[in-house]
Amino acid sequence: MRRNRVLACVLAIGFIVGTTPAYAKSPKPTLAQIQAAKNAEAAKRAAANAAAAKLAAANQTLRQLTATADAARARYVRAQQQLAVAVKISQVAALHAQITSAAVNSAHRTIGKLATNAYIMGGGLTDIEPLLSSNGPQDLVDRLSTLSTIGAHNSTALDRYKAAQVVAASAKKAADAAKAAQQAATIEVASAKKIADDAKAAQQAEVDKLQKVQDELMREFASAKKVRVTLEQQRQLALLEEANAKKAAQTPGQKSIWDDRGFKGRASFISTADQRAAAVAYAKKQVLARKPYVWGAQGPNSFDCSGFVYAAYKSAGLSWPYWSRLNAALYSVSTMHVKLNMLIPGDFLFYSYDGTVSNIHHMGIYAGDGMMWEANSTRYGLLYSSIYSVKGMMPFGGRV
Repeated sequence: MRRNRVLACVLAIGFIVGTTPAYAKSPKPTLAQIQAAKNAEAAKRAAANAAAAKLAAANQTLRQLTATADAARARYVRAQQQLAVAVKISQVAALHAQITSAAVNSAHRTIGKLATNAYIMGGGLTDIEPLLSSNGPQDLVDRLSTLSTIGAHNSTALDRYKAAQVVAASAKKAADAAKAAQQAATIEVASAKKIADDAKAAQQAEVDKLQKVQDELMREFASAKKVRVTLEQQRQLALLEEANAKKAAQTPGQKSIWDDRGFKGRASFISTADQRAAAVAYAKKQVLARKPYVWGAQGPNSFDCSGFVYAAYKSAGLSWPYWSRLNAALYSVSTMHVKLNMLIPGDFLFYSYDGTVSNIHHMGIYAGDGMMWEANSTRYGLLYSSIYSVKGMMPFGGRV
């Protein structure tokens, strides 16, 4: 039961530290560095909150200006519609006045001509009877049918036509006045619409500017938070690896290979043969370059044991969420277990000081022929060594 609680604790810690890559310059950050990161994160949070308040106020003003602009736009549309009606009425009145005026002039010329002819030639009403019985305005026909002389006909007909002309001209004048008034109203409404639209556009520009500031501050805050979390995780990981390794060095009676207690890993693996070969090649290159061992480091200039295997497979193309930075114990449960006699290059070797998964303190990458690439210790650095050179090997390997 105690062993299970310890393992659960280690697993929980490992999963926390494994989700975010490390960016700190120091492989094992100090408490002062972590506090400085917390202070920077708090400052960015405060700046982001202040910017968010400004942005919220600006957005509220924008909503109000948008409502005003929308109302002005609606009034402008109605004014345009009313202007179109006024223009149409004015056009109809003008056409009516034009037609009426033309009819008066035509009747005046025709009747005057016929009257002259009648006087000169001595004729009577015979010559104008076609006019009187024509399909002209009904009012004129009714009036002319009661007249007995050319003079009476001419006077009455012209009076009626002139009266119609006055009415038509009056209607045109009223229609033109309505049109002019509506044009003036439309111009006034258009001016109000432009003012509202300009105010809205200016406020939108201000909101866009504030939004950019807010976005940038949020990115800075997220970055500061990531740095702080990474420093905490990196320190926790380094302390855990260091503590396990020191405990292993002080634990006597460790076997070369522990008995199989039935620990299970994943049911499958995710790497390809090419990726495993690339990971081995990367590990070899780091060892030959004589890179140092540093607690909590994962390259490119220094490594600890779990950082070494993480960097090797990351270089081979594995990445989050399928591949993340864990500690040695968690890598043992997040890989597929294979028997030691079935190891292939690229598989992991695990070492525990008491044969349990929770106390795995070291790991390496199998190179083939009973050898491995490993980040051994601060004393020896990175090595190409026998898989039996470290005490307490677990009875299984791990395939990514």
